[in-house]
Amino acid sequence: MAGVITAAILSAIMSTIDSQLLVCSSVISEDFYRTFLRPHASSSELVTVSRLAVVGVALISLVIAMDRESRVLDLVSYAWAGFGAAFGPVILLSLFMRSMTISRPLSGFSETFSQYIMEVQPGGGSDQPETDTDAEGVLFVVDGSIAISFNGKKYDLTEGGYAYLPAGLIWKLRNETDKVAKFHWIRKSYQYVDGLDKPEPIVTNAKDIEPTPMPDTDGNWTTTRFVDPADIRHDMHVTIVTLQPGAVIPFCETHVMEHGLYVLNGKAVYRLNQDWVEVELCKISQL
Repeated sequence: MAGVITAAILSAIMSTIDSQLLVCSSVISEDFYRTFLRPHASSSELVTVSRLAVVGVALISLVIAMDRESRVLDLVSYAWAGFGAAFGPVILLSLFMRSMTISRPLSGFSETFSQYIMEVQPGGGSDQPETDTDAEGVLFVVDGSIAISFNGKKYDLTEGGYAYLPAGLIWKLRNETDKVAKFHWIRKSYQYVDGLDKPEPIVTNAKDIEPTPMPDTDGNWTTTRFVDPADIRHDMHVTIVTLQPGAVIPFCETHVMEHGLYVLNGKAVYRLNQDWVEVELCKISQL
């Protein structure tokens, strides 16, 4: 029995250690090395940097562990206590409340939508990507091509392709090309309203939609809308905002709804409360 308990403790420790080593190596290789030193580093170069980072972090950890006066264990205990206090109730509630599962609480368990960046290999896909009948979704293709099927019809989505998939819709997804497909998948629990039907599915492409110039910007700020804002059946909107070089939003915004932001191209600066925050290609934010 003592051996079983010891093995359980060691396995938990090893599981935590390898995860932390991988996180550290990713921070060093992606957030530091590629961001500041080698923006165009190849994948093999980043893998080498990651491996060296793992070795380096492991050696530093070993040196710290050999110090009898080290207070790292106390710090870890405090950190896990806070982590448990923050996410423990959410995990317990998710066992009994379906809405807690679809909400995917991430920061202070306040978000009510989730956003993924999906990659599907050639020949890959799923006959049932969405298992929650209360979840609506939006797919937006940023690279490659995917084929989605529902109601007996198949639609090919290439770069810029958009699909709104209402709650309860049974759909399939396949990558029928020889190239990896990359797309965004935004999910939300649909809010039903008495007297209003669910929206119909929408399949289109950003290239086929004329961007709408925003007021007082001389066309330097445009918005590509996939859904009519006046259609109150929709409880979420996914749009593309385009800002020309030097363009600014000429007024302050106070959001009364949640926002997810993903930069498709270029770089900009956001004024959030009292802070200026840089946003650039492939960066995601939640407001």
